[in-house]
Amino acid sequence: MQSRSRLQTILATLALHLGAAAVIGYFAYHAYNGDHGLVARRNYEQEMRGLESDLAALKAQRKAIENKVSLLAPNQLDPDMLDEEGRRQLNFINGKDLVLLRSK
Repeated sequence: MQSRSRLQTILATLALHLGAAAVIGYFAYHAYNGDHGLVARRNYEQEMRGLESDLAALKAQRKAIENKVSLLAPNQLDPDMLDEEGRRQLNFINGKDLVLLRSK
């Protein structure tokens, strides 16, 4: 008959518990700091919020440009917009315009 000493039993139990704690610690560490962990998710969400705000700004800019282009459409030409664009491209001014000259 084989008998174990009390010390061997305690050491075996302690080794089992330490091994289980090490495995749990390993997975917990990687669940928090890993490539798909909580820190990576937080960084992803911050980046997503930043990109969404950039998208909103670009959509507003596109809407403003589309509005300006629609004013130059041949079927509904806006005379003020035509006058403004013609002056800008030809580098002309109206006699009633106030011009401020700046020195460089």
